[in-house]
Amino acid sequence: MAFLLGAVAFVVALLVSVMLHEAGHLVTAKRFGMKATQYFVGFGPTLWSCRRGETEYGVKAIPLGGFVKIVGYTPLEEIPPADRERAFYRQPAGRRAIVIAAGVVVNLAFAFLLLMVMAMAIGVRVPGTATTTVRDVSPCVPASLQAECRPGDPPSPAAAAGLRAGDRVVSLGGTPVADWSQLREAIGGARPGQTVPVVVERSQNGPGGPAAQRVTLRVRLASAGGHPFLGMTARVVGAGYERAGPIGAAVFAGQAMGRTLGAMGEALGGLPAAIPHLFSPDRGSTPGGQVGSVVGATDVSGQIFASQNTWQDKLVLYLSLIVSVNIFLGALNVLPLLPLDGGHLAIVVYGRARALAARARGRPDPGTVDITRLLPVTYVVVAVLIALGLLLIAADLINPLRLPQ
Repeated sequence: MAFLLGAVAFVVALLVSVMLHEAGHLVTAKRFGMKATQYFVGFGPTLWSCRRGETEYGVKAIPLGGFVKIVGYTPLEEIPPADRERAFYRQPAGRRAIVIAAGVVVNLAFAFLLLMVMAMAIGVRVPGTATTTVRDVSPCVPASLQAECRPGDPPSPAAAAGLRAGDRVVSLGGTPVADWSQLREAIGGARPGQTVPVVVERSQNGPGGPAAQRVTLRVRLASAGGHPFLGMTARVVGAGYERAGPIGAAVFAGQAMGRTLGAMGEALGGLPAAIPHLFSPDRGSTPGGQVGSVVGATDVSGQIFASQNTWQDKLVLYLSLIVSVNIFLGALNVLPLLPLDGGHLAIVVYGRARALAARARGRPDPGTVDITRLLPVTYVVVAVLIALGLLLIAADLINPLRLPQ
């Protein structure tokens, strides 16, 4: 039930994000006197609609986006004579640019506000300190450090040696370890296949029992993704949330958006190289392999709600997912490719620059840009986006990504 609730919550938030994007176009177009005839959520057959003034508002059957129909958005449309003066393409370049960019601005502003609310209402997460005490023992050696256990995977070295949750690692391979960083260095300095002694402090009767006893385990390290692998996660102490004031929240929001944009750029840049691995166990081992579709994001939202995390962690992860969706919508639409908003904006900028250049030379205004010349490129872009979307949907259904435990 929690998983289903999370999936539904994501779909609702996605539709709200799309509605906000399209509302940015609608409100600015109406503000400048342009005629908008439709504002719909979804595509396909109409489930419900109503008319307010000259605009029809409604919901369609396929909840995979939305649209606003502005009369004369391209010069290729047939426009009734009565609406010609209000057509989009006949408006000043500055107004057209604002209408086109408004959707992106709304998504980015919404993401910024969500991050500020998170920082002020829930708090900024204090990561805490990872200790050498075992929180969990991995049951297997996965194909990569990010992959899940699958049937047939060999048991992890920690599980095979009898390491338990609650054990505190004192030394590994004869090297004393006082914190998690030292333990990671000791593991990294060993060789996969090497058998090393691991000394742990173990309480025989749990908290409140007699003093912990030292136990020496013989562990044969394995390899996961080419790295030495023990198979334990550390217990973290001191983690929590600290609420920020308005200024601190604004700084946090700006920094978080910058990090998110950087991570998205890295992931999309690595996507072509990751395509051959989308259906393999090591899919999530690279940033490009972690790119998913709407189906994958819905699944991740369900995982967040069904996890054993605290309510603060669940809420922060869910809101962070919605923030990422809005930043992605904004960043994607900035690309100067038709049919994206950035493509239409590039045409407006090019047309204005061409008109200014003609005026400087004493020549007449060359008029509206002929976008029919760009249609072949547009068809290619649409085909690539559809093909990539279908590929990612298939990967998310067959080989879904899993949140780290």
